Amino acid sequence: MRVLFVCLGNICRSPAAEGVFRALTKSTEVDSAGTGGWHVGDPPYEPMQHAARARGYALGDLRARQFVVADFHQFDLIVAMDSNNLADIERLRPAGSETPVRLFTEFAPESGAKAVPDPYYTRDFEGALDLIEICARALTTSLQMQAS
Repeated sequence: MRVLFVCLGNICRSPAAEGVFRALTKSTEVDSAGTGGWHVGDPPYEPMQHAARARGYALGDLRARQFVVADFHQFDLIVAMDSNNLADIERLRPAGSETPVRLFTEFAPESGAKAVPDPYYTRDFEGALDLIEICARALTTSLQMQAS
């Protein structure tokens, strides 16, 4: 199974989701990307790295990249952090591609969240990580159930 997490710039939410998900499962290939290319090659945003590090997640080796059409062929599941990211991803969907694209929060409806808020703007890195952890655990459970 190969999972791609996607947010806007690939410096806060999606690298955090990648780091959390990696810590939860070793049997899944995981990556992250952004719909925009402003930060390509940059490490995750330092305040997000700091918040993640405090919880035991190392993000420092990650580098931002932009989502590309080839990702539909490289991954089995694409997970968007919000509905704008999902719409941007779907606009790039090649004809015939059946790769599922889902909102991260769909895996944890009990959270009541419709999206993972962007901490780059909200400055709530802890709150974003709380929600990412909830959704990542739910996604892990969902994938384990599919595999059995």
